[in-house]
Amino acid sequence: MGIREEIYYEGGPHIGDLILNILIGLTVVGLPLTVGAIVRALWLRFRITDRRVGVTGGWMGRDRTDVIYSEIVKVVKIPRGVGLWGDMVLTLKNGTRLEMRAVPNFREVYDYINEKVAAKNPQYTPTSK
Repeated sequence: MGIREEIYYEGGPHIGDLILNILIGLTVVGLPLTVGAIVRALWLRFRITDRRVGVTGGWMGRDRTDVIYSEIVKVVKIPRGVGLWGDMVLTLKNGTRLEMRAVPNFREVYDYINEKVAAKNPQYTPTSK
């Protein structure tokens, strides 16, 4: 029997991201943004637990990335959609980055991830942005 993980958040991107990009898509220039938002709405899923951050995405949801908190060295959040949702970038010890787009309740998620990273990395100092 494996160790149970407590799920903090599991779900897809904020619906406002899709709605806003569909409205932008009414212009020809905005079509690529609309297609991106539709793909995110269909196949992007976040799973944030007390042990790791998981992101499933890509075409048909075929790509999955799991990151344990001790591997994270930097977390940056960027508000979107008048602050209703936001993007986050997790930088790992090996220099790679995990982008999380249109995260609902991103401020609370950011605080939760920072708390977990700080518990696993004593030298970690959260960035305030």
